[in-house]
Amino acid sequence: MKLTILGFLLLTSCTAYVQQDPTQVSSKEKYSLSDFLSDDEILNLKVDSIFNSLNTNSKIAQLLMPAVGNYGIPEDSIIALIEQQKIGGVLLLNGTKTQFKNWSEKFENLNSENNNLPFLYSADAEPTLFNRKMKESAPVNTASQLTSIEDVRIATNIISDELLATGVNYNFAPVVDVSANKTVGYRGFGSIPENIIPFSSTFIEETQSRNIIATAKHFPGHGLVTGDTHKSLQTIDGELRELENYPPLIEQGVISIMIAHIAVKNNSEYDTKGMPATTSHKIVTELLRDSLEFKGLIVTDAMNMGGVVNVPNCYVLAIDAGCDILLMPKDSQRAHRDLLKTYNNNPQFAEKVNTASKRVIRAKICLGLIN
Repeated sequence: MKLTILGFLLLTSCTAYVQQDPTQVSSKEKYSLSDFLSDDEILNLKVDSIFNSLNTNSKIAQLLMPAVGNYGIPEDSIIALIEQQKIGGVLLLNGTKTQFKNWSEKFENLNSENNNLPFLYSADAEPTLFNRKMKESAPVNTASQLTSIEDVRIATNIISDELLATGVNYNFAPVVDVSANKTVGYRGFGSIPENIIPFSSTFIEETQSRNIIATAKHFPGHGLVTGDTHKSLQTIDGELRELENYPPLIEQGVISIMIAHIAVKNNSEYDTKGMPATTSHKIVTELLRDSLEFKGLIVTDAMNMGGVVNVPNCYVLAIDAGCDILLMPKDSQRAHRDLLKTYNNNPQFAEKVNTASKRVIRAKICLGLIN
């Protein structure tokens, strides 16, 4: 039976990206986000088949997600990267609802023309930032104005409706940091600490039930550092006091976690030696992947931020640490080039890229983007 399934997938891999009539697909070949964390044999074979049909450029491309819109890169640059098969998704960073929809439609048409896999389209659709990031969107209360589980449920569904209408399938929310830090704390539910887990859990559950990936951020905790990682590297001194927010959400099934550009010092187990957590094998792999047993997508915070951008070879280091997606590289062409060079010269690194690429492909299948 295994050989029959594998043979079928390999024979159809060249047309694997063509949308099919759902009524003509057997139940074992129809997947949802609830399947992403499962160990489904047919799904594993499908991922391998699609991965093996890609050239090396496209395998590496799955790991790169630049941004378009204000503070992102120009639309023409995104188009060039699509035509060169060098990216696997786009962050719709700032714009109107109409612009978001136009971008996702235009880029998907280009993906079809260039025989690319469909994209993951992400947004920073936190309740507090949503109406500022996507102008013309339905009004939503800020996180601090949501005072009950039902409030969170209503806000999350409004956000999800707007994201689905514009083609966004990946939300970089909720913020699960405590509220002390001025740059991130006000964006989450941490003003009342006991609300962080139940409110975040509700946000994740509602988001993923709507076929949108949710993201817990900023691991291993941004709320108790005083500075701004947009400007420079910040440091957790001693115990990882916000780490406790993550195991319940991982157990619940959150599909994505974002890593912060935060160093850790005076911690015998997880000291990052002055480097951002984004590039730390101890934090990304030993702590998040191995100790906390997280099997989902690990995405970096924006790679053009001051906390990481000046780290030499930061793109390679982040993937080597165990990250799956590089968000907003300062230079996507260079990022792809650096990953490709290391991929061709380092078999161990190549295996990490392959694993990350397959994880992204798995997400695209479970979102129904690839049939």
